[in-house]
Amino acid sequence: MALRVVRLGSPRHPHEGLRLGTARRPPRGVCKEDYARRDYFDAWLPELAPSAPLVSYALSQPFTPARWATYSRRYRSEMRAPAARRFLAVLAALSRQTSFSVGCYCEDESHCHRSVLKALLIEEGAQVV
Repeated sequence: MALRVVRLGSPRHPHEGLRLGTARRPPRGVCKEDYARRDYFDAWLPELAPSAPLVSYALSQPFTPARWATYSRRYRSEMRAPAARRFLAVLAALSRQTSFSVGCYCEDESHCHRSVLKALLIEEGAQVV
């Protein structure tokens, strides 16, 4: 049992389990009924996505090491909110009981909030593949 961090829309791993979307917005041009069938997500959890202003910051310029550090620090700050802390704790606990995944659409995980989310979940005690 463990949690995977994935790119939404990518083919599912055979033992991936439930896929949670942690993006700010659902996929464009895809009917709600097709989200799971097209490997986006089974359930949407935008509470773990970066805020709209932080997404705007991320998309405004290419990442440099300094901009990535700022983005990561700001996202971690957002994830210290009580509701986000509760979600992180629940996902960490679930990872020890069942297999599931969380993800975002970004092509490059190293410059996506899901890499920071993965670190936050590990810090919370999640079992991550």
